[in-house]
Amino acid sequence: MADKFAVIGLGHFGYAVARNLAARGAEVLAIDRDIERVESIKDDVAYAVALDATDIKALSSQNIADMDAVLVAIGENIEGLLLTTVQLLELKVKRIIARAMADQQRLILEKLGVKEILSPEDEVGKLVAEKLLNPNMKAFLPLPDNFSIVEIQAPRRIVNRKVEQIRFTDNYALDLITIKRVYEEYHDGRKFFAEHLINRPTNDIAIEQSDVLIVLGKSNDVEKFVELNR
Repeated sequence: MADKFAVIGLGHFGYAVARNLAARGAEVLAIDRDIERVESIKDDVAYAVALDATDIKALSSQNIADMDAVLVAIGENIEGLLLTTVQLLELKVKRIIARAMADQQRLILEKLGVKEILSPEDEVGKLVAEKLLNPNMKAFLPLPDNFSIVEIQAPRRIVNRKVEQIRFTDNYALDLITIKRVYEEYHDGRKFFAEHLINRPTNDIAIEQSDVLIVLGKSNDVEKFVELNR
């Protein structure tokens, strides 16, 4: 059975999330008060409805409480964001994820009891900054307690060495989670390159030059490891 999600607010962010959820097989209810936005997405999701999400009766008519999660992606209309969130809490929606565009919005949402708050602009800004500072970093996921998961091009210093010799935990205070490796493959007599994952790499695996490593550790330890490529 497909997961059921509602996305309220079909600006650039909400529109993108709704379409991506639907593309991955989720049953998506897309909601916005702007009929043009609703019309633009109706062919990409299971349901698209134009309504005022601050109206609890309108929300209830869509069986919103039955959703696995509801994303409130309303942008600059702070009154609409907060009123919609209050109505969802009143309807006892299982999981509410709200977008905050400013610290003040985040603070109010926290006071309301919302556990999951997104700040896409801040998160993208951090990622872009990390990539500018560390060009070999492919992806960056900040975690609580100053931990992060990072995709990084294999540093030259460890290429051709086995995992056992590198001793990620002892030498770098990092856990090697996965290796992304490019393989040369043939199909119908034609050569092409395909990327595959080596999950939980064993000690006898040697790091190759084109490998991308996915590691977990404290942010300062990750930064020291990234420095090996400089």
